[in-house]
Amino acid sequence: MNTPVNVLVLCTGNSARSILGEVLINELGGGRFRAFSAGSHPTGRVNPGAIDKLRREGHGVESLASESWDRFSGADAPAFDIVITVCDNAAGEACPVWNGAPVTAHWGIADPALDTDDEARIREAFDLAYARLRKRVEAMIELPVDVMSTAELSAALETIHASGSGTA
Repeated sequence: MNTPVNVLVLCTGNSARSILGEVLINELGGGRFRAFSAGSHPTGRVNPGAIDKLRREGHGVESLASESWDRFSGADAPAFDIVITVCDNAAGEACPVWNGAPVTAHWGIADPALDTDDEARIREAFDLAYARLRKRVEAMIELPVDVMSTAELSAALETIHASGSGTA
């Protein structure tokens, strides 16, 4: 695989889980991984709960945006090595063709944006989604992706999902 490893994190709205994944991969990947996020039906804004959680964890949020996955398909789009869906809706949708013939994985995470009743529940939902994504991202960046076959990488990403870090 090319260095850095290009990863696209997908969710329907591209406002919460995929944004958290993008930031975690970029910051924890130490330049070895480069992440982008997108949605099939983007909300057009990053969820305030995601921004709050990322700030509380010391991550930058200035350049984050909710974008359509159409931006990442076509001849001018970057080639991806890995595409990860983090919501069940995006996993079940017919995706565009991605440049690079990427390995795909589904890491279902419950949607923290669904909890809108009170501030404490919102924070708790984002804390849980962040913790689960962080555990998976930490495991992924430890993989020797540059020497793994497509089948090995696919199996490893599935194992990371199934490793007990929680699902949707």
